[in-house]
Formats: sequence, C-alpha cells, structure tokens
Amino acid sequence: MRGVSMPTHQYSQLAEAYLKPRIPNPATPGERPKVVIPDILSLAMTTRAYTRVVLRLRAQAESEARAYARSHVTSPVSSRPATRDGQVVRSSSSRTPSPTSLYSNGKSSSVSASTRGAFQSPLIRLHRAPLLRVFIPSPEGEWLSDSSVVECEAELKRAGVLKLLRVGDVVWDVAVGDEGNLGRMVWDGSYLVDLDYKYSPMGELSPYFHSLAFSPSYFHRVIRTGVNAALNPAGNPIVYLDVTPWGQELAANLQLLQDRATTATPHGTLHSVVHWLHRSSFTIRPPVSPHHPHAYSHSQNLRLPIPNVAGFFIDPGWYGTVIVEAEGTNEGLADFQVRCGPGAFPPRADNVTSKMRIEKEKGSRRVYRVLREKSRPGEIWIRAVREKDRVM
Repeated sequence: MRGVSMPTHQYSQLAEAYLKPRIPNPATPGERPKVVIPDILSLAMTTRAYTRVVLRLRAQAESEARAYARSHVTSPVSSRPATRDGQVVRSSSSRTPSPTSLYSNGKSSSVSASTRGAFQSPLIRLHRAPLLRVFIPSPEGEWLSDSSVVECEAELKRAGVLKLLRVGDVVWDVAVGDEGNLGRMVWDGSYLVDLDYKYSPMGELSPYFHSLAFSPSYFHRVIRTGVNAALNPAGNPIVYLDVTPWGQELAANLQLLQDRATTATPHGTLHSVVHWLHRSSFTIRPPVSPHHPHAYSHSQNLRLPIPNVAGFFIDPGWYGTVIVEAEGTNEGLADFQVRCGPGAFPPRADNVTSKMRIEKEKGSRRVYRVLREKSRPGEIWIRAVREKDRVM
C-alpha cells in the first residue's frame, strides 16, 4: 500500500514541486522541452485510501474489543463483593502506589481487561485519536488559509468518510509538511478546527473542545507537545476543564504544601528546587444504575454527562481521583478560588488591582496541563495554567 510505504516527508516535497513555477527540463536536440509535474491526483487518492483504511481498522478494533469484553464479562454473582461471616472482604491492590500520591493510598482503578488480546495495528490504537490524511497543496505555505481548510473538508467528502468521522478525529494535510503540528486540524462534528497557539508555539487542542469528553491520553503523540524549559519542561499537554461542579469538594480538600521540582537554567543545567503549591482533589465516580439488581456489573453500559454541557459525556479515562495543583502564591490561590466557582469559598475583599487581574485572566480559567509523570489510571494530575503562561 503506497500510503503506508511512502515516507510522509515526500508528500510535502512533491507539493512544493507542484506549486513551483513550471521550468521546462533541458531536452535533447530535436525534442520539445518537457515539464515535470507531480501526479497530484494520484497522491490525493493515496491519502483517501489511507484514511479509509484507518477508519476501517478503528471499527474492527472496537468491534473485537466489544466481543472480547462480552466473552469475559463477570457474572452478576461473582461481581458482588465477597463476604465472610457477614463482613465484606476487600482484596488489596497489587499495584505499587504512586510515590507522589497523597490521595490514593495505594488504591486505584485497574486498566480494563477488555484491551487484552484486542486487535493491534501500527495505524490505530484503541482510545487514541486517529491521524487521518488529506493531500491539499497550500499556496500560502505552512499556514493553511480558510480556502485550504474548506478544500480539506471537501477532500474528506471525496474520500467518502464524512459519516465515519467523530468529534476529536485529527486530520493532517500531509502536503504542508511533517514538522511539529503543521497541517493538523481536529474534526468538531461538522467542520475542521485549527489548533490553538496561545500556550504552545507548536499548537494545542482548541478550547472549543471539552477535554473531559476524551481520555487524558487521547491525543498523545497525535497532537505533538513542545518542550519549553521555562514553562513546560516535561512536554505536558493542555486540557480545558470546568471544575466548578466539583468546587465544594476542591475547597474542602485544599492544602498548601511544599514540593520538589526540577528546573532548567538558560545554560541547560538542571536544578532541584523546593517550592510551595496549593493542591486539592475531586472524584469523578462511574455511573451506577440504582434500578438494576446487578447494577455493579452493568455500570459499564452507562455514561456520565459532562455537567453544564449538553450532548457530551465524560470519558471513563477520567473516572477516579483528579488532583489539581496551583501556584503557592496569593495570586495562585485567588485564581484557584475563582476556578472553583461562586460559593465554594467565602467572598474575597478584592482591591482594584486584583479585580483587574481577575478580569484579565477570565479566559484562562479552564486551562490546565496534564502532568504525565505523575498521572496513572484512576489518578489524573493536572496543574492550573494562568494568563502569564501564554506564549502568543
């Protein structure tokens, strides 16, 4: 298959050759000069076939995962907690507790066994965003114009995959290039949405999307994250969360702690420093039907809606404890209190300067970074990102 065997950088080279002025090649005496033009139609058909194959593999992987889950479903009798003399016997977790965790005490939800033995392919992974391809040469260069984006949407229609697309699918115009996130857009259900560059020069998921609807690792290695020695040394991705529905719980669990972190100097030297931070947590519990006699075994068929967002549901990857970190300064505390929503904390006596700062940072109240080095299934760590962290 040409779409798999052809290196991705060749697409941009051929697109650049196609957009260059037509310069005839020298011909032998007696022959007319020849103009070499790349076969653009063939390249477009190659990416169409590749996109159809990826979506077909996704459907196959999900079908096999469902079949595996049905064949290994736990019976209602065995799904109940074991008892001994009327006392509930709870088995201890064999997983090593997170060394940085202050909340889990060694308890976490295990990874679903439905992924074991499931379909595997280098082109698609379950619970990860697919990277679909289109080939639209851009006369404007690396930045796609509105007309180029519309043409990319038309190319998806020509490929016959519009009905197979889902919110969150990533589409890549391979004609633009393979550097960073050039040419990558996200499908919102009707249109392609460009990436956001406020907090990363490489681009991040747009605030138009609700991050709770996707697993924390859904866009990992599909939307690349840049490493910034000062603001983002670990290359952690941006997510957009509204934590006001859990504001009371966050307020009750708030602590001021000392933490050790590694920072880099302008010369590249790493130093371990101790700093203060505010840390809290809230819990997203899986939905359980109270009407079913064996609700515990059937909870996997239920979905938990995102509060205050119609038509979207929380991805099971967020179920468990979500630990929120903020700066250990007064400004960081004020920002955290505003994120928790009205009523979570007593009203503050703000002066004119603080009111101006709060109004300025109003647009960044939903912005966090997922701390990959601390997160694990059942325990997701996020850190508040403020307006001062913007790069654009």
